[in-house]
Amino acid sequence: MESTTRKIAASKNIALVAHDHCKPSLLAWAKKNNEKLQLHKLFATGTTGSLVNHHTGLHVTGMLSGPMGGDQQIGAMIAEQRIDLLIFFWDPLNAVPHDPDVKALLRLATVWNIPVATNAATADFLITSPYFDETIDVVIPDYQSYLDKRTR
Repeated sequence: MESTTRKIAASKNIALVAHDHCKPSLLAWAKKNNEKLQLHKLFATGTTGSLVNHHTGLHVTGMLSGPMGGDQQIGAMIAEQRIDLLIFFWDPLNAVPHDPDVKALLRLATVWNIPVATNAATADFLITSPYFDETIDVVIPDYQSYLDKRTR
């Protein structure tokens, strides 16, 4: 597939997702980075979003709970280029019933070339990067070109 570029604005649309055992870590990370996160638009799966909002005061647009379709909602937003960055604290040692949704979410983030942090160390690298608060161009699949060729 051909590629094109997408401009990610200085003010990012950030998705926050955390498995149950990782929610305390994500919450601690969000508290620590509250000031920087205020400058961006936050989206999160159900319980994660409620916890972040309740404990930090940050405005979070909530999706469904992950197992109820929230991971898929976030994935759809990534495919629609409405999410710029994914902070997903997942638990690699604990299988979850919606594991296929988790893999699909990570696959979509990779396909659409958005930055992904799966733990606090990587999230710290992302939030301290100069690109976090700047506009940046990323290479993405040229899906429209792909469709145009298939419908000729």
